[in-house]
Amino acid sequence: MGRRRRGRIARGLSPWAAALAYLMLGSWTAVVVFPLYWILITSFKLPVQVYAGPVYLPFVDFWPSLHAWRYIVVDLRNDTLRPYVNTVVVALTSSVLALVLGTAAGFALARRRRFTGRTLFVFMTMAPLVMPEVITGLSLLLLFVALEDWLGWPAGRGVDTIVLAHATFGMAFVAVIVQARLAAFDRSLEEAALDLGARPWKVLLVITLPLIAPSLVTGWLLAFTLSLDDLVIASFVSGPASTTLPMVIFSSVRLGVSPQINALATIFVAVVSALVLVASWLTLRRSRGRDPVV
Repeated sequence: MGRRRRGRIARGLSPWAAALAYLMLGSWTAVVVFPLYWILITSFKLPVQVYAGPVYLPFVDFWPSLHAWRYIVVDLRNDTLRPYVNTVVVALTSSVLALVLGTAAGFALARRRRFTGRTLFVFMTMAPLVMPEVITGLSLLLLFVALEDWLGWPAGRGVDTIVLAHATFGMAFVAVIVQARLAAFDRSLEEAALDLGARPWKVLLVITLPLIAPSLVTGWLLAFTLSLDDLVIASFVSGPASTTLPMVIFSSVRLGVSPQINALATIFVAVVSALVLVASWLTLRRSRGRDPVV
């Protein structure tokens, strides 16, 4: 069915229109991919080669070197490892927390059409989507400072404050995705299970959550990626011992571009790309399992 649909779309375009479409697609792909390629090849250059002029082809224009990788992996092992550990811990923890809170908010918005304070609840849930990150980071910083004065917690800024801050804006994205999926959900399946004697919590665990699992995975990946990439909010709510990788890259770039920073960015891009590829493979596998054999 998928091949026939693509065939109908291709037959609907003239050869010139199809060539123009492929040219535009190829040009845009080159614009998106070339900076990533430039980061990759620069990570294998010597510092003097970075400022020597544009060279593009390894083994042709320059001989690759592992100087930058040896510097960040061996010489600065502890300084490199700490931001990575902080970044991964924050991303994993905040994305799970955002998934739980965002799913609950999505259920409330989709299933409870009317309740006291719904308008305020919708505004507070969706505010991180439209609020500038600078305003969000500043407001969270003021909140943490006030909580420390009143309750003695958190004792300074650290990984825990970054986790809470990232979960705050991550749950908004999860809530939107879950609400949209539940709006198109066939509730007759839940009603049939309830009629057969299943308890509400069992219907939720056995029927509802498995059917909306792709949306949950999508929301978790989005929250994880946003946390992994965040710089502005983390700069407001982090402390000296809780530096994340984007903060390290940004502070280093301000002093000039170096192969070491490109090596750090290459690892960063590789992790995100691997997650995207795994998610795409799972989605494609699931869609192929649903397509009828023709």
